[in-house]
Amino acid sequence: MSKLKTAEVYDRVTAATGLQKKDVEKTIETLLELITTEIQKGTEVVFTGFGSFLAKPRKGRAGVNPKTREKMEIPTVVIPKFKAGKNLKEALKILPPSSPTLPVQ
Repeated sequence: MSKLKTAEVYDRVTAATGLQKKDVEKTIETLLELITTEIQKGTEVVFTGFGSFLAKPRKGRAGVNPKTREKMEIPTVVIPKFKAGKNLKEALKILPPSSPTLPVQ
């Protein structure tokens, strides 16, 4: 699977919008900080049609240390979650399941 790295995202957005690269970088960084801050507060950040970001607690559970086989308690943690929106799901439905651009897992 190929990766689209941060610098490439900045370059593509710069090319698509005609904005200065430094403005694009600042805008994207600000957006990511805003999403992070809001989900830390418990707010769901929604981009209608694309998806939403939220923080979700994962219950603690009993586990086993794979090295020592010792039983241990895994604590409750809060994890980031992304729920895909309708438009994003529909956009991915057009890809065949065995598409060479997506690895089959």
